[in-house]
Amino acid sequence: MEQRISIERLEQAINIFGSFDENIRLLEQEFSVTVVNRDSELRVEGEAEHVDLACKAVQALLTLSSRGEAIGEQNVRYVISMVRAGKEEKIAELAGDVLCISAKGRPIKPKTIGQKDYIASVLKNTVTIGVGPAGTGKTYLAVAAAVQAFRDKQVNRIILTRPAVEAGERLGFLPGDLQSKVDPYLRPLYDALFDMLGAETYQKYLERGSIEVAPLAYMRGRTLDDSFIILDEAQNTSREQMKMFLTRLGFGSKIVITGDATQIDLPDGKTSGLKEAMRVLRNVEGIGICQLTNADVVRHVMVQRIVQAYEDYETRKNKEKGKKR
Repeated sequence: MEQRISIERLEQAINIFGSFDENIRLLEQEFSVTVVNRDSELRVEGEAEHVDLACKAVQALLTLSSRGEAIGEQNVRYVISMVRAGKEEKIAELAGDVLCISAKGRPIKPKTIGQKDYIASVLKNTVTIGVGPAGTGKTYLAVAAAVQAFRDKQVNRIILTRPAVEAGERLGFLPGDLQSKVDPYLRPLYDALFDMLGAETYQKYLERGSIEVAPLAYMRGRTLDDSFIILDEAQNTSREQMKMFLTRLGFGSKIVITGDATQIDLPDGKTSGLKEAMRVLRNVEGIGICQLTNADVVRHVMVQRIVQAYEDYETRKNKEKGKKR
C-alpha cells in the first residue's frame, strides 16, 4: 500500500528528514515502511496498518515543523510513542507559547504533553510538586518559569535550594568556606541559571541578592515574600525538612518542588518528605501534583531505556515479593 503526503515548502521536507535523513530512517525502522520524497510530496509504502501509523507520525511532525520547531531524534521518538498510543492529535498542543528565552536566544518550551501539564500547573498554582525520573526537565523548566516570572516583575527574588545529601557516598572533609562546601550539591541549579541568564547577568543578580542558591538548612526560620522558590532533589528531604520548607511560603510567592522518588539517598528506614507530602497535600487547594514518566524524558534515548529497564525490574521484583507472601 502507498499513501502520499504533500509538502508545501522545501524547508519543511529538510526539517522532517533531518541530517543525513536520520529522522525518516528512524520512522522507516520503527514502522517498517519506506518513505520517499518526490515532486513535493512524501510517498509512504508498506503494509496498510504500518503506513497509516507512519503517515500520522509524519503529519504530526509537519505540524511541529510548521510552527517553527526544529525536528530532532527526541521529537521523532516522542511522536512515534504518541501515535502508537493513539494520542497524535495532542502533538499540536506542543508548539504553543514559549516559556522563556535563554541567554543565547534559544526558546525554552515544553517538549512533551507531561511537561506541558507540569508548566501549566506551575503557572496556575501557588505550590507545584513535580515528580518524575531523571531527564524529564523538572528542574530546568522550573528554573525557566522562575526566570520569566522575575523578568516580568511578578517576583523580586529567585531562591533555589536543595538538601545537601550525598548520593550513597561519603565525601569526607571538603576544603574551602561553607559556600564552597555546599556548591557541588547545588551545581545543577547553577547550570540551569547560567543557561537562562548568562554568567555575567547571573553574577550581577547574585550580588544584588535577587538570586539566592543555598542548601535547604539555610531556609529555617525565614518567611519568603515575593519570591519564586524551587526545592530540587526533594526526595532527599526528611518529613520535618519538607514541612519546614513549605511553611516558609510568604505573600506573593510561588513554590515548585521537584524530585525523583526512585532515587532516594536517605538512610534506610527514614521517610522521604517528598513521598509524604504527595500523600498529605493531594487534595489541598492551590497545590498541584504532577507525575512525569519515562515518556517525558528529553535526554539521550538511552536515558529513557535505562529508566524503563529499572521500572520493569522493580515491577518484577514487587510481583515476586507478592507471590512469596
